[in-house]
Amino acid sequence: MAHSHCEKYRGNDMSDDVSTEELSDEELDAQLREVADKCIDLANQQAQRFHKENVSQGMMYGTARFNAFVVASHADDIVAYDEGRDRAIEYFVGQYREMLISNLDDYRGNFEDLKYTHLMSRRPN
Repeated sequence: MAHSHCEKYRGNDMSDDVSTEELSDEELDAQLREVADKCIDLANQQAQRFHKENVSQGMMYGTARFNAFVVASHADDIVAYDEGRDRAIEYFVGQYREMLISNLDDYRGNFEDLKYTHLMSRRPN
């Protein structure tokens, strides 16, 4: 099963002022962890029904779709949308790359631990 570690991933560039303005760093970290954990729980449930690679693709597509909505919701008009599009792509791709590297490093560091032995199984999923 996947686990989350997101306390260092707080993107100020795309934060909605209304939802984060009153939150302390600790509260924001807890909120991000809760959201990530719910997504991971859903992915783990779906992996019981579908190949984990397909679940991964579905989660990435869903995240990309939601992030496109976030970008569109910040634009007042199509001109502003077009002007912010490349910056948003750079931001989200950079954030994903950083998070993926961090999580791959975490799994590598803990791969031999008993809690990850199920990753080495030869199940169909």
